[in-house]
Amino acid sequence: MSKGPQRIRGTQDIWGEEADRFAAVVAAFDRVRRLYAFQHVEIPVFEATEIFARSIGETTDIVSKEMYTFEDRGGDSVTLRPEFTAGVCRAFLSEGWQQHMPLKLAMHGPVFRYERPQKGRFRQFHQLDAEIIGTDAPAADVELLVLADQLLRELGLSDAVRLELNTLGDAATRDAWRAALIAHFEARRSDLSEESIGRLARNPLRILDSKDSGDRPIADAAPGIDDFLTAEAAAFFARVTAGLDAAGVCWTRNPRLVRGLDYYRHTAFEFTTDRLGAQGAVIAGGRYDGLIESLGGPHTPAVGWAAGIERLGMMIEPPPPARPDAIIVPLGDVAEAAAQHILADLRRAGIACDMAFRGNMKKRMAKADASGARFAIIIGEDELARAEAKVKTLGSGEQASIPLSRLAGALRPA
Repeated sequence: MSKGPQRIRGTQDIWGEEADRFAAVVAAFDRVRRLYAFQHVEIPVFEATEIFARSIGETTDIVSKEMYTFEDRGGDSVTLRPEFTAGVCRAFLSEGWQQHMPLKLAMHGPVFRYERPQKGRFRQFHQLDAEIIGTDAPAADVELLVLADQLLRELGLSDAVRLELNTLGDAATRDAWRAALIAHFEARRSDLSEESIGRLARNPLRILDSKDSGDRPIADAAPGIDDFLTAEAAAFFARVTAGLDAAGVCWTRNPRLVRGLDYYRHTAFEFTTDRLGAQGAVIAGGRYDGLIESLGGPHTPAVGWAAGIERLGMMIEPPPPARPDAIIVPLGDVAEAAAQHILADLRRAGIACDMAFRGNMKKRMAKADASGARFAIIIGEDELARAEAKVKTLGSGEQASIPLSRLAGALRPA
């Protein structure tokens, strides 16, 4: 017997408990973003390729190796989004959202990267994303970090995840630190891995997070950013950490946490866990004050983060399965036809219900018991003649006759 078509490697069919976990993460995110007055937005799942090439950087692995890029029927190069931020910044410019600054935006959906599938990593995966665009206030960084912390609390993960925080300083800080790093790594060029030698010319900060065992002693001995922080940059970071302390958010300084692209400024952070193996980050982000400018817009400060829905879903307790309030058990063809009308009325009244419409009475009642419903609604021709139904409380076995006109009210929790 043929297996039939198979799903493409790196994609997933999400159902059952896994789908319930996924939905629980999204629902928690939606609750929290409303508490923080973040607006929900939807952006296209594909953009002009240049949007991602300019925002993520031509020399990064994402652009050079991982993007799903193709020519459409009109001959234009388009790319499935590998992340949200670039598309949000494009929308900010093309849709005239500048007039609404500062903007607090939240979104979620699929993203696409051609990378090696592994635990919690897929080629089509899903992210939550939160952004604040149009303010350089440290309070915006604090707001996003407290939002992320509350999301983790809602999901029951606050004890499993820690916040690692760093500053990348302002432009003057970054330029001075970059120059010192280049001098440090150039002096040890012969001992660097081939990958790090390639990064030295275009993205020396990335050497700091090299996974090559030969690079680690050199990276660990590199100058730290604190020696180059301007007074303004140090004051900004102090206001962020003070805000986190005031909000009761625990954090750990990680001076080696970096973002390689030049438009990143000031705050960089990751919420990490040891429950998912080597790929430990579940939420990551930072301030990207130069990104919109790099896309051809005016200087517009912004900060944001993204979180993997699947990765968060793997860590949470499975939510209780959805159970109907009642199962209708019709007896006979006439009752089955009438049950459709009763079923629709109950659902419109906000009662979650289903119908057992196959098998004999015993099998139908077994389905009602197995569903976890509180009630079985038994309808036969005799009941219909009296315009009523027998309602059996499945936990206790108690049974009562209820007029159909009062059925919805009788089924609602007291």
